[in-house]
Amino acid sequence: MSSSEHSDKSGSIDTFFEHGFEQLKQDYPSIQEIHAASKDFLYRQGDHCTYVFWIKSGIVKLSHLTAQGTEITIVLLRKGDVIGHLQGDSVHQEMEETAQALGEVSYYRLAYVDFKALLSNHAELAWHVFEETYVRKQKIERKLRTILTQPVEMRLAATLLELADMFGIQCTHGYALEIHLTQQDVADLIGASRSVVNTILNDFRNRGMLDYTRDQICINDAALSDSYQTK
Repeated sequence: MSSSEHSDKSGSIDTFFEHGFEQLKQDYPSIQEIHAASKDFLYRQGDHCTYVFWIKSGIVKLSHLTAQGTEITIVLLRKGDVIGHLQGDSVHQEMEETAQALGEVSYYRLAYVDFKALLSNHAELAWHVFEETYVRKQKIERKLRTILTQPVEMRLAATLLELADMFGIQCTHGYALEIHLTQQDVADLIGASRSVVNTILNDFRNRGMLDYTRDQICINDAALSDSYQTK
């Protein structure tokens, strides 16, 4: 799904929620619109979550804490993604990951039973969730194939281009990522070590394919894409 297609579909969903929110609160009493500050948690790993979270704006990071105490970034989620308690309404689901806001985030939160009823009564919302879930599934499968078959440099280039498409804003270099990602976050996303990612990022910068500071990565998407596709 292209950025423009995603924007158009998300816009129609925004209209649905915003124009009819008072009625939605009457029909589905648990629904709330919540604004989270940067670093706030939607839920933590191990929590017994009873809610579904529908991201309205901003970026949410899903991470997992290993038995050895290492935090691994799994995926970055955006507007339109749905997470939380999605395994039925008979038990409280223990979450296997932590969901945390990267920057300011707004989201709708509602109980599973209300979420299920909402989708049952509004086919366009159900179809939107289906499409977004399918897109996320495709990305996970593509990421797994890339990790298993491509060298780290190719994986990093592909991930940076994907991040530029999802979260970038146009700048003089190409796209600036308006999210704070550490090198460890990027390394987790491609299944590599931080030291290897640091070396490749420096190489990309020396070759004019990106520039970065402590707080921002600017991607020359044209140069990076040309280099990535010709390898």
